[in-house]
Amino acid sequence: MADPEEHPTDLPECPSAQGDGLLPKELRAWMVLLAAMGAVEQELRSVVKDRLDVSHDEFLILCLLAEQPDGLRMTRVAELLGRPKTRLTYQIACLQHAGLVTRKSVCGDRRGIEVALTEKARRLLEEASGTLATTVTGALSRVMGPDQHAAMCGLLPELAEEPEAP
Repeated sequence: MADPEEHPTDLPECPSAQGDGLLPKELRAWMVLLAAMGAVEQELRSVVKDRLDVSHDEFLILCLLAEQPDGLRMTRVAELLGRPKTRLTYQIACLQHAGLVTRKSVCGDRRGIEVALTEKARRLLEEASGTLATTVTGALSRVMGPDQHAAMCGLLPELAEEPEAP
């Protein structure tokens, strides 16, 4: 964990964000994105464990399923998260044991398994969402200054656009 007294200006800048190397802006932006993801994951781990009592990888499964009201096939979950199917099977079993997901056979495909969130998981995610969002925002603000934001705009130009007024 990062030292709470550590200030963002005390942290070394991501070398890829400087823009004076060999990499094109898209790859520099990708490196900034990876650094930001690492910072978010590091801070989320303990919050996820405290609030949801699941591992970070199990949390990613819950988040993916939260956006799919009818559930997803396990092969698709493995694909989207870049996880081996055997590891996913173990994680799904842990989540099912905790009462957070259901597992059922896919109609017409005896080998297909579909997983979905339970109401318990939906309630826990809803209750923890404010804390989780604050954690993500805080982690990003500590690692992404104006230079990193500019580098990200190389990968996601819509980040440079002004948000529309409500």
